[in-house]
Amino acid sequence: MEPVTLTTGRLLLRTVGPQETDAVYAICQDPEIQRWTTIPSPYLPEHARGFTEQMVPDGWAHGSMFTFGVFLPTGELTGMLSITMRSLGTGEIGFWGAKEHRGNGYITEAALAASRWAFTRMSIDRVEWRAEVGNTASRAVAERAGFTVEGVLRSSLNNKGVLRDCWVGSLLPSDLGLPSTAPYVPGRV
Repeated sequence: MEPVTLTTGRLLLRTVGPQETDAVYAICQDPEIQRWTTIPSPYLPEHARGFTEQMVPDGWAHGSMFTFGVFLPTGELTGMLSITMRSLGTGEIGFWGAKEHRGNGYITEAALAASRWAFTRMSIDRVEWRAEVGNTASRAVAERAGFTVEGVLRSSLNNKGVLRDCWVGSLLPSDLGLPSTAPYVPGRV
């Protein structure tokens, strides 16, 4: 599939390429991004090149991972977001924000835009969010975007060779007032 571009009131979400390699490398030097995400640590220039020149375009081409750079109108990269296909109708969202742009709601805004796109254009009926227990910044973004935190999965996240517990949550089309591709009947306890 060809990459798409999304816009919000304040942001441009588009694919990234070699022209963003240096910015991705610089932002990913942040110890918080290396601590809480599954990017390599230390994060080297070749990791950024592999991401922008191979991983991102391959994900779009194969329809397996849809990665968006989160840009201000000035062209400045403020973060990264992707939706990775996990199973039929289910995508998993992942994101990070540049340190100097945190607290502005950019990643929340991007998460909503990308999820809406996934629901309306990709026949996805569930966007899952996972984050290591303790990553309160990621959880705050997910909750502000409307995700329902569903619980803790024990030993479910492998971060740099260490199994860790993670929070899991979901966003459904109905959470955004959108129809699903199939009827949904919530369980009753």
